Amino acid sequence: MTSAEWKKRCEEEWSLQGAPMPDSLDWKSVYEAKPLGRNLLKNPSPHGLSKDTEPPEPELPEFPDRGPPRFQPDGDFTGWTTDVEVLPYDRGNIPEGVVICALPRYSWFTMEQIVDLKAEGLWEELLDEFQPEIVIQDSYEESQLHKNIYQLNVKLLGADKSTVISEHSVSPTEDCSVYSHSWKEVSHVFSRYGHGLRYIHFLHRVKNSFLNGFHQTRVTGSSVTVQLVKSSA
Repeated sequence: MTSAEWKKRCEEEWSLQGAPMPDSLDWKSVYEAKPLGRNLLKNPSPHGLSKDTEPPEPELPEFPDRGPPRFQPDGDFTGWTTDVEVLPYDRGNIPEGVVICALPRYSWFTMEQIVDLKAEGLWEELLDEFQPEIVIQDSYEESQLHKNIYQLNVKLLGADKSTVISEHSVSPTEDCSVYSHSWKEVSHVFSRYGHGLRYIHFLHRVKNSFLNGFHQTRVTGSSVTVQLVKSSA
């Protein structure tokens, strides 16, 4: 097939009528990349869990773990850059005179990726002129380890990977007064974000704890998709 034929195929199959489609693009490569409507994040469920199934109940060990505190969760984090931040002991709510035998040791576990939109098959004219919607979705486990167990930060970045074109952050507060253990979904749509978008920085982190064993908050179904919906002026 010629480049013009690949271009026509992309236009018809993806309903690109009205979107800028320069002849200079390698439309065969664009078609094979299929950048629209697919998840651009690698390894979106590193804990091997699905949001369509309730998260597993925590396993209680037969004997408490008295060993050194553990802060690294189980999982396959291929494709993610990870980091652990161990937090100081929280003694703020302990009444005066109360003797404490043990306290949970909390830590944040951070996972992040940078998506190169052009490398994924998108083109500058589409991003700058059409400005398709960028849809962010994520699910985190309602672990009830703490009132703050999840944070999300997504940045739309320019070609230098540092200029922030648009940003969205989430840091919910959990209600731990009633037991609940399910997935909580988070979503956001970027639109009308302006010219220059080339990269997306996706970062989320979850709070884990160690007290007589390791207790974690898991995530699943993380996604960044580009939808062919034109941002209105």
